[in-house]
Amino acid sequence: MRNRNIINQLFFIYLPKSINEQTRKFMDCIVSKLEIYNLKTSSHKTVKEFPYLIEAPNWSPDGKWLVFNSNGRLYRLSIEGNSDPELIESGIAQKCNNDHVISSDGKYIAVSHHTAEDGNSRIYVLPFEGGEAKCVTPNGPSYLHGWSPDRKEMAYCAFRGDAHVVHTMNLESGIEKALTLGKEGLSDGPEYSPDGKHIWFNWVKTGLMQIWRMRADGSEQTQMTFDENLNSWFPHVSPDGKWVIFIAYRKGDLKPDEHLPNKNVVLRIMPAEGGVPQTIAELFGGQGTINVNSWSPDSQQFAYVSYELK
Repeated sequence: MRNRNIINQLFFIYLPKSINEQTRKFMDCIVSKLEIYNLKTSSHKTVKEFPYLIEAPNWSPDGKWLVFNSNGRLYRLSIEGNSDPELIESGIAQKCNNDHVISSDGKYIAVSHHTAEDGNSRIYVLPFEGGEAKCVTPNGPSYLHGWSPDRKEMAYCAFRGDAHVVHTMNLESGIEKALTLGKEGLSDGPEYSPDGKHIWFNWVKTGLMQIWRMRADGSEQTQMTFDENLNSWFPHVSPDGKWVIFIAYRKGDLKPDEHLPNKNVVLRIMPAEGGVPQTIAELFGGQGTINVNSWSPDSQQFAYVSYELK
């Protein structure tokens, strides 16, 4: 995700001020399928197909909406997919990437928006129904991934100096705290457990990208996956706290600290208390497939995006 030179050439994720014709032609070659996986039936359902790039679905806490980003803006789509997507007005935040989270009460959306002054990503909050966006992380780059269940803190990955590490911020005080060490390699994708006690994330500390868990204060950092042939990214905990889904790339398809588009990837699931992960889907995707939590409120389904090249 953070290999910007490659990604900027391929996608609108970081939205240059003007989109060149080469990029436009590439975007026109993408078909995005917004899909749902059902754990009970082990089945997949396509909600809607788009002749352009969409990314990173969220599932609203009331179960009615799927929210995704496309071309720097946020959209919501009814869970049945039987209508056109609705633009979520976001004020100045019109260069959003695939890092967005809905608050636990369903009233707000937090986004990562690339600000005009320096192009760096900062985190903004706006009403779920749409409205003006308020900046909550004055320092950048900051890439949102988690919002605590009590809505008092956010977890994100950030570049500070030469280090790219997991941070949290108390939204009342504005105090930022680094939880991982840059010298131990890239860490990314921090997301709170439903009880707020833990943060799940991915880290290259032991070689390949693996899934980790720590206490919300950064203590008890524990490796949760030990795959020898996969690089695993973006763990998402089910609302009932029982399961964790994540995306994985095959070893050798990219560097451990890369999260790229247009790759054959797998979606995997594991018990939240730990255990051997199981592969539940294979697809063409990667960047944009399942960057943020997309579990249904009843923990029986989750949404993701697969891609095809025209």
